[in-house]
Amino acid sequence: MEIPVSGFLAALPRQESFADGVPFGLRLPTRPTGSLPVPFDALNGGALAGPEGSHPLALVRLADLVRPATPGLEGTIELAGPARIGEAISGTLRVRARKRIEARGAALRLVGVRIAEQAGSGEARDDGAIGVGGFGTVTPGRPVRVAGAAEPDRPRETVRWVEVHGREIEALAFPDVPLPATLEAGQSVEVPFTIPAPRLGPPTAHAGVAAIAWAVEARWEVAMGADERVAVPVEIRQHPDLLRAGVVRLPAGALFDGVDAEGATLAIRPVPPLAPGAPFTFAVTWPGAPDGRSARVELLVDVRGAANETLTLATLEIDRAALAGTEIALTLPADAPPTMETDGLSVGWRLRAIVDRKLRSDEHRERAFVVA
Repeated sequence: MEIPVSGFLAALPRQESFADGVPFGLRLPTRPTGSLPVPFDALNGGALAGPEGSHPLALVRLADLVRPATPGLEGTIELAGPARIGEAISGTLRVRARKRIEARGAALRLVGVRIAEQAGSGEARDDGAIGVGGFGTVTPGRPVRVAGAAEPDRPRETVRWVEVHGREIEALAFPDVPLPATLEAGQSVEVPFTIPAPRLGPPTAHAGVAAIAWAVEARWEVAMGADERVAVPVEIRQHPDLLRAGVVRLPAGALFDGVDAEGATLAIRPVPPLAPGAPFTFAVTWPGAPDGRSARVELLVDVRGAANETLTLATLEIDRAALAGTEIALTLPADAPPTMETDGLSVGWRLRAIVDRKLRSDEHRERAFVVA
């Protein structure tokens, strides 16, 4: 038997943003907006915000967050491919100056950012004004109303929304990569490099409600002016050796092929960790499964961040008698986030066999497994 599996991000409910249109249908003096630090600021604004209960981050590719170049430079950073935690990132910087750039210094950097959805709110009125942060309210074409001033009674409503924000978690500079501090207009630079990936992570992860993203950046620090930079996203993958060494806290048996669970044996082939997009087999041996109206097998992922979601990515109805011994083929979503636990974000994967019992609570057996 084979279970069709939905994509991870596609399974998140209410994927909306304020990239188009006016929020809430009101005339607001300012729009809710999300913001991320450079060089992940390419989509700052309405694309990183949405109505209450929505997941605007799920609509965004992490690669699209990175601003490729500032106006004074053209070119790119070409990478040899993804890197694993604790290994090396190799590539070549190729840029050309559009103008003269005189900087205090220039350096190649590896920058990491933690991204999360956050709740925002403000007080809306029937005339479309909104008060944010206690500074009063403004409606275009009307006098400013100061917070606390006497006003006619008007209906008030608290409007809530979601914004995506982030903070830098790592910024590693590599002075051994030679970059000239001064570039003349039209001057080209080509520099091959090899730099270390983060020693302990965290890995790149897009978990819908939160994310970890990395970029390689060449930055020219300009005194009394805007810095010039080029940047490219880099995928940092989890290292299986770190998982096996216990650096990441894992549920019991998550790296085993077979797990005993109260009279049932739940096996995965090949042995975890599994790769996103990889096919695998879930074998259930539960000879003492209780009688019930029906039975099913589920693939679940638990995401814990600023918002929490438990998503069922696949469900297969089976005959209860089949639980005595059956094998089910699945394929992980290509966008499956890795198993991880870091500040502000954890991701865990589970497989479950369930018996639906009439007039009684369901009985189930489950096991955790690792995606890397």
